[in-house]
Amino acid sequence: MADEPKMPSARGTRKTRIGIVMSDKMDKTRVVGVEWSMPHWLYKRRVRRITRFKAHDELNATTIGDRVLISETRPLSKDKRWRIVQVIERGEAVAVKPEEVDATLLQGLQARPAAETEEAQGS
Repeated sequence: MADEPKMPSARGTRKTRIGIVMSDKMDKTRVVGVEWSMPHWLYKRRVRRITRFKAHDELNATTIGDRVLISETRPLSKDKRWRIVQVIERGEAVAVKPEEVDATLLQGLQARPAAETEEAQGS
């Protein structure tokens, strides 16, 4: 019995997926959306689906829009079973904060004469 060959480790057969970070609001956790398609059962057209995985990001290095490679891992919490392995492509970061946009709109409205705003509201 001791001479039997050992079974190969299941560690090398972990699933991997490529997806886009959809949410980065949690600490050390990212929601990654993986898009896949299947034929519709009646119409036979391809239907796109998005599956959302919660993935562990130890360094909080990813942001919304990043394309990442995630790998299956042991359960880390109630919903987290995936880990971010690599950032494939960085998403575009928004340069203007919402507070700045509101301030510029407010300044634009204050600069407009009162007669124009009354006409716009009456129409």
